[in-house]
Amino acid sequence: SSRTMSLLSQLEKINLDSVLGEADNARYVTSKILHLVQSQEKTRKEMTSKGSTGIEVILSTLEVKPFNLFSYGYIASFHFITGLCGGRRASILVTKGGTQILLQLLLTASKDSPPNEELMVLLHTLLAKIGPKDKKIGMKARINGALNISLNLVKQNLQNHKLILPCLQVLRVYSTNSVNAVSLGKNGVVELMFKIIGPFTKKNTSLMKVALDTLAALLKSKTNARRAVDRGYVQVLLTIYVDWHRHDSRHRYMLIRKGVLQCIKSVTNIKLGRKAFIDANGMKVLYNTSQECLAVRTLDPLVNTSSLIMRKCFPKNRLPLPTIKSAFHFQLPVIPASGPVAQLYNLPPDVDDVVDESDDNDDIETESELETENDDDKDQHFKNDDIETDINKLKPRQELGRPIEELKMYEQFFPELSENFQEYDLVSKEPKPFVPDANLSGPIVVPTAGEE
Repeated sequence: SSRTMSLLSQLEKINLDSVLGEADNARYVTSKILHLVQSQEKTRKEMTSKGSTGIEVILSTLEVKPFNLFSYGYIASFHFITGLCGGRRASILVTKGGTQILLQLLLTASKDSPPNEELMVLLHTLLAKIGPKDKKIGMKARINGALNISLNLVKQNLQNHKLILPCLQVLRVYSTNSVNAVSLGKNGVVELMFKIIGPFTKKNTSLMKVALDTLAALLKSKTNARRAVDRGYVQVLLTIYVDWHRHDSRHRYMLIRKGVLQCIKSVTNIKLGRKAFIDANGMKVLYNTSQECLAVRTLDPLVNTSSLIMRKCFPKNRLPLPTIKSAFHFQLPVIPASGPVAQLYNLPPDVDDVVDESDDNDDIETESELETENDDDKDQHFKNDDIETDINKLKPRQELGRPIEELKMYEQFFPELSENFQEYDLVSKEPKPFVPDANLSGPIVVPTAGEE
């Protein structure tokens, strides 16, 4: 009955018609739908309401019709549908199979030479919006062959910030999958991210923030982290962080500074990364910058993240500690002249006597790992092994101060704990077991002394 439903019905007829001359009519209908979606919130609600077939009609049109200029109108309609809404409408688009169709359109559009820039921007913007709602988007992109399309666009358009920003947003979504992260790393995405985030500049800070988030997601893969360490990027990250710390005197770019710390946190999840951090004097850098941030409460996230990194990378020593590395001094009453204890006491202060074997079995390629839906939760939090997490072990055991035999003398004071209470027959004065009457109904009448 509405104008929108009328246009959608016309679009359905066009889908069923194979006449080539219908392309002009399709463009006309597309422009009308786009105008209504842009101008009326009522139309957006109508197309995504429960029981509406608006999304299915547009998706079927994109799927069955040849890829031509009027497809841009459909994708623009999706953009405005999801642009002014929360996650519900984007989730509707995912449940209707929109991710698969958009990836196929991206693959088809990339074959043009040169590809349509406006269409690429819009496709990547829409994929970045619906990507977090689709847990399998990384696997779908890899199967469709669309994984490297966004990466190649970034490589070829480093100066076109309008295009590479949505491409980086899509790469950030792809990188949450560990298999995709390794595949992208082999194609040089780690080196590419460092070209974007450095050297220091306050231009295009939004692009800088997305690039840092993408790099942090990529470095969660231990293969990519090792690649970054081998190329000396740990020192580069520390230099970038110091530059932002010095120039951001008004603390307007706290998110960018935190993004750099997240990259350092990801790369120090491996043993080589922690060693490179120590060799680059990272402890002193983060300690000094954290001291300067303590006076500003809004910079607490920077201090907290820096503390986690320093705690993770600080050399570990066994007890007892006779050096200045610990605030506590555990002195043994008798120290033998020779042996492992004497060797520990004779070590210089800057020696780490705890062997770190955390990465010795991590040389297997990540492609052999099973596909998981929440790969970002694997390496997100650094776990400290010296903290007991078993609740049963933390609970104190309650033991009796006396044996049970000695406590039986107090039974007479607490007869309800040991005596067997029975019902007495009021006539025979003999105890009888209590058997409840299943047919008993109404109030229970207690006899008085005269009725006995």
